Amino acid sequence: MSSRNPLRWVARWADWFEERGVYVPGEESRAVDPVRDFGWLMAAWVAGVAIFILLFALAV
Repeated sequence: MSSRNPLRWVARWADWFEERGVYVPGEESRAVDPVRDFGWLMAAWVAGVAIFILLFALAV
């Protein structure tokens, strides 16, 4: 009956990531490190602000 489950591919995808070692047991119990956990978000924010400033600088 599991072959009729439309979300079966999601479960297989999650299992594939876990088998490859993406999931690390015990990771959810560690302290939050802002740079490690949100570094990509910080970098995207800085890049967005830089592009915003450049657009206004070039528009003058």
